[in-house]
Amino acid sequence: MWLVERTYSDDEQNMVILTYATLDGGRYFRKERALTSFTDVRDTTAAVDADPENVGAVDDPADRERYAAEAERMKRAHDPDDVI
Repeated sequence: MWLVERTYSDDEQNMVILTYATLDGGRYFRKERALTSFTDVRDTTAAVDADPENVGAVDDPADRERYAAEAERMKRAHDPDDVI
């Protein structure tokens, strides 16, 4: 699954939400990260292997299309282990 979106939570301070999706945009995996300090370094890679039990379906056709386009762009521009 390829990184398609990185957002910051409005509900909680210092929370980053990473969304990865399949190349067809039909499935997604969401990863939340708390940024606890400036020295808290955890790499974000271009792609991840997600456990099928933690993957959801993308119901909105517009989101599916957007995720597919971004996943394809990331695949063309990066190796899966590239740090983004």
